[in-house]
Amino acid sequence: MENPHSPIDNGGSNIVNDGKNIAIIAYLTIIGLIIAFVLNNEKRNDFATYHIRQSLGIFLTLFVIGIVNYIPYIGWIISSVGALLCIILWIIGIINAANGNKKPVPILGEQYNSLFSGI
Repeated sequence: MENPHSPIDNGGSNIVNDGKNIAIIAYLTIIGLIIAFVLNNEKRNDFATYHIRQSLGIFLTLFVIGIVNYIPYIGWIISSVGALLCIILWIIGIINAANGNKKPVPILGEQYNSLFSGI
């Protein structure tokens, strides 16, 4: 039996359910992010937009880490640790999207929201 006092009221639940698929697609590679962005442009969904911002931030962080990888020795260490961290953030983001949670990913999630607030 479901709890009638869930943290998401009926109106919020519909928004989450409508955007959940788009939010999950946003975390599936960079092509999934582009597809989610296009799908969300037709019918703007706040939940999907939130997770598109988070996913975009994670992918851009991975891109920067890939550039740092070209620095010998110290860059290799930084990129290895950074890539592992981004994989963990990516998994947390997918879990949050699948569960209908609108929580930022740890460490950089709030910065992603403020940085990509125009999306």
